[in-house]
This record gives sequence, structure tokens and C-alpha cells, in this order.
Amino acid sequence: MKSAGTIASAEQLSESQRSALLCLLADDDPVVYQTIRDKILSLGPPAAEWLRPHLASSDSALRRRAHNIVVHFDRQAADNEFLGFCLRHGEELDLEQGAWLLARTQYPEINITAYQALLDAYAGELRAQIDPGMKARQILTTINQYLFHELGFAGNEANYYEPDNNYLNRVIDRRTGNPINLCLIYLLLARRLRLPVSGISLPGHFICRYQSTEAEVYLDVFAGGKLLTKADCIQFLLQGKHGLQDDYLTPASPRRVLLRICANLHQIFVQLEAAQEVTRLQRYLIVLAR
Repeated sequence: MKSAGTIASAEQLSESQRSALLCLLADDDPVVYQTIRDKILSLGPPAAEWLRPHLASSDSALRRRAHNIVVHFDRQAADNEFLGFCLRHGEELDLEQGAWLLARTQYPEINITAYQALLDAYAGELRAQIDPGMKARQILTTINQYLFHELGFAGNEANYYEPDNNYLNRVIDRRTGNPINLCLIYLLLARRLRLPVSGISLPGHFICRYQSTEAEVYLDVFAGGKLLTKADCIQFLLQGKHGLQDDYLTPASPRRVLLRICANLHQIFVQLEAAQEVTRLQRYLIVLAR
């Protein structure tokens, strides 16, 4: 029988070898655990499949450590799926799909279908409240009342730079986030309602714009959907000494929105000195900036 040091791949493991690795994985000695963890990781993604049944083990240490390894491999798979999606699609990629794939790179076990159904339900509630004859400001006020008062979504001012503010599932779970991800919720609801809402990538802030042949209204979603005029946006730019570049008030493409979310995460992980996460986000940024 091959020793642990000469195992070539997960597929070649015998039952006795797997049992030995599992036994050692739950060892109380941290040095033994780390050695076995590294060995299992070196076997590659197939190792996750024979570990999965042990996620329900009665041994809490084995259960926890098997979960850690399985999530590691699942996150790798999610990385590849997200990067592949970004490589295959251009500026007008499906923003919702991209946001869910990004969320899975951090939370690979999320049930995306369930979250989408929840957004569908929100849109259904709003559809029943919006009259086709409503003016733009009435429509937006109705959405704001539902989203920020009935559902309780709000800007996360207390922990603005928390990573979870950038993952769509966590924004929905906690009903709080940063400007761009609260705008993302608004955009996804507007798409379901077929409303002309787009994202505006101001320097240092992200807002939404409703624009039709009859009206142009800007919204600060982080501030509870505060309605703004174009003049308000220009004033914001001037006060921040950003100048008046045309692209500041031009709708951001879905790819640019996703790029900005990833840039936020990259900056946050740099500040947290989370080296592995920084490397992961750098890969995303390189692909999205193509």
C-alpha cells in the first residue's frame, strides 16, 4: 500500500487510505491536522466529493474540518465559474448573474434560486402597488416606501467597509449594504418591473437614475432613495473637486458595475491584510478590466 506521502490523486485512494486520512484530520494535535489538511488539499477537487458525506459526521472536529476543506474546493470552483463568465461576456453582461456568481466565490453554498425567487416576490408586491399612470416621482416614492420602510433596507453607515456589504446574498440577508450594492437591489427590482433605471458611477459614490421621455430623476439609494436632480449631482461633483467629466453622469455598463464592486472588495481586503482574498480579487479585476 502507498504511504500518505506517495498518494498521487484522490481517485487512487483506497478505502483504508481515506479512513486513515479522515481519522488524522480530526486529530487534536494542530500540527497533525495541518499536515493532513495540506495533504488532502494537494489531492485536488475530487477529494471534496469523498469528504462531503462527513459534513454530517457526529464528530464535531471532523465535521468542522471537512467543511473547511470542502468550502475551499467549492470556492475554487466558484472562482473559475465567475472568471469564465467574465471572459465570455462583454460590457452588457447579465449583471444579476454576475453578482450571484461573485457571491458564490465567498459563499459557495448559497441557494441562488431561492434568492431570485425572493426578489421576484418583492417585485410582485411592488407591481401591485404601482399604477401604470403614475408619474416618475410617484413610482420612485412607492418603491422607496416599500424597500426602505416596509422591508427595512438601509445603508450600512456603522460598518461601511465590511466585506459583506458587497455580496448580494448578504445585503439581502441583513438588508443593509454600501451604495453600489443597495443600488444593485434597486436595479434588479427595476428590471423585473421594466422601469428605466440605471446605475450612475459617481466618484466616491454610486447612485441610480430613472430616465424616460418625460422625466429624469436621480436617487441616492444609500440615503433611503433620496430623490435628486441633475443639478444636485453636479453640485456633489463640484464640492468633491471631481470636475464635470461627461462619463460621471453616464449610466455604468453592467460590467463596470461588477468591476467597481470587485474594486471595493479588493481595497477592503488590502486594508484587512487578507492576502489570499487580495490575490483572488486581483484576478477578478484583471479579467473584468479587459
